[in-house]
Amino acid sequence: MLSRRIDQFIDYLRVERGSSDETLRAYRSDLGQLADFLADHHDLQDPDPAELTLRHLRGFVADRFDDNGAASLARKISSLRSFWKFLFKKRHVDADPASLLSTPKVSQPLQNFLGVDQILQLLQRHVGDDVLGVRDLAIWEVGYGAGLRVSELVALDIGDVDVDQGWVQTVGKGNKERRVPLGKQSARAVVRYMARRHELVDGNTPAGALFLSYRGNRLSARSVRRRLKEHLKACDLDTSITPHGLRHSYATHLLDSGADLRGIQELLGHRNLSTTQRYTHVSIDRLMEVYDAAHPRARRERSRKSSRRRNASSLPSDDHG
Repeated sequence: MLSRRIDQFIDYLRVERGSSDETLRAYRSDLGQLADFLADHHDLQDPDPAELTLRHLRGFVADRFDDNGAASLARKISSLRSFWKFLFKKRHVDADPASLLSTPKVSQPLQNFLGVDQILQLLQRHVGDDVLGVRDLAIWEVGYGAGLRVSELVALDIGDVDVDQGWVQTVGKGNKERRVPLGKQSARAVVRYMARRHELVDGNTPAGALFLSYRGNRLSARSVRRRLKEHLKACDLDTSITPHGLRHSYATHLLDSGADLRGIQELLGHRNLSTTQRYTHVSIDRLMEVYDAAHPRARRERSRKSSRRRNASSLPSDDHG
């Protein structure tokens, strides 16, 4: 019974919520671990979820404690909550014990990103004249230039990029479509790659796929991460930066340049503004500039300092030489 309910839940997430394959794998893994725990510790083989209590769920979380950090535990608890919320909504259970689970406090580490000079160093370094080097540069340009997730990058088809009008059409989380501006440099990099793309095409190449592997297949997210790491190393930059770090850099540089946070939210395709805020890192210099320009106290203090400087300049000098 539990296994069937899990399958129904995954189908619900895929069809009605439009969840990504990565999200579906995470939910299935977490709920599969719950099923294994119930079988090993309570001798419950594929039980009816209606028979499970808060004690069972707390026991599962406690069993996972030693092998998982706070973030992993929080995700597993979130999986349980979402699953039981679904069961309750569909009237498969009469109670929702998962809603009573406590979530461990998870710190929000500052995500890695590149500064403007580092981004320029990454994009301006000669990556080679072969088709793979030209392709990689186009990937970095579009990834940073449009702030795309790596899953969105590798899913792009040729028709999703309009280099003449300067935009990229992509489908993000929850099957949410959005159109993102593409800068001239990024567009030029795509044009250069498209002139060489035929060198990667073979009989198995999927129709329309934009970024191809050396075997002619649609490029995988894992390959993008590996190629970026190699390029960062060649540029003597932080190799812990991931393709997601390019997206983080995009958001940070927009905010540092004065872009509106709500606008950045739309560009990134975030459902909640709080998610956008975690992606941005504003330099202290930028914060001080905003404060000095806008805060009434700062303007008043600046006015007093200007007045003192004018008064001082009008005093007779002690230097008679």
